[in-house]
Amino acid sequence: MNLDEVKQKYDFDGKTIVITGGTGVLGGEIACALVGVGASVAVIDRNTKMQEEVMQRIETSCGKFLIVYGDVLDHDSLRQAADVISTEFGQIYGLINAAGGNQPGATTGPDRSFFQLDPEALRKVFDLNLLGTILACQVFGKYMAEAGQGVILNISSMSAFRPLTRVPGYSAAKAAVSNFTQWLAVHFAEEYTTRIRVNALAPGFFLTEQNRFLLTNEKDGGLTPRGQSIIDHTPVKRFGDPEDLLGATLWLLSPLSDFVTGSVVSVDGGFAAFGGV
Repeated sequence: MNLDEVKQKYDFDGKTIVITGGTGVLGGEIACALVGVGASVAVIDRNTKMQEEVMQRIETSCGKFLIVYGDVLDHDSLRQAADVISTEFGQIYGLINAAGGNQPGATTGPDRSFFQLDPEALRKVFDLNLLGTILACQVFGKYMAEAGQGVILNISSMSAFRPLTRVPGYSAAKAAVSNFTQWLAVHFAEEYTTRIRVNALAPGFFLTEQNRFLLTNEKDGGLTPRGQSIIDHTPVKRFGDPEDLLGATLWLLSPLSDFVTGSVVSVDGGFAAFGGV
């Protein structure tokens, strides 16, 4: 395969890619990259305002961009969003399930033991991360099944491989996302077509608005004890930047990964490989 052929494989011109939870830090960066390589990107979120810095970058790119209101826990909302997207951009090629997160009430700490975890908060964590992924795959996966092709990329986590302290609900939910990714990959291949692939990314530790002040001090920006522990156990000795997800994302969405399905790809600076000594 020569250079021109490789470039052609990474040509997303005119391909419609849907991103749930795409107004967040990681989802927004992925949206920018895809619009930059010519894709027609539709972000679904309850928050329909993208960060100004991200919007400026998108508006100077070569692809198309659209934000549509949608709630990943509301089937009707997702179907309505899908109708808008397919009308605006045509056939849906890819789905990235970036909606997810944790809840304070589902997190242990000095003021909340395991025995005090809020069942409702735990339920919200499971629903947002797992059920939200499943429902989006139902709605948009049906479009792909009817077209006979497509790519789904779920977002798992390092905590799916190695449960992290304090976040039992989040770790369990992301482990379920990884398991569901493998199940759905097999299901589509056996029941519909081998031209629909389903994979997941498992990011390591990235600074986001949700975890910034759990990992760094708000006053001086220095590391908290938890943040320092993470860096000590990450061989590359830094947190991930949003751009660090782009290579794996573009590869898994592209035809260059046509033989890859049911995989959970780590992007973690070596965290999962490090035994601590």
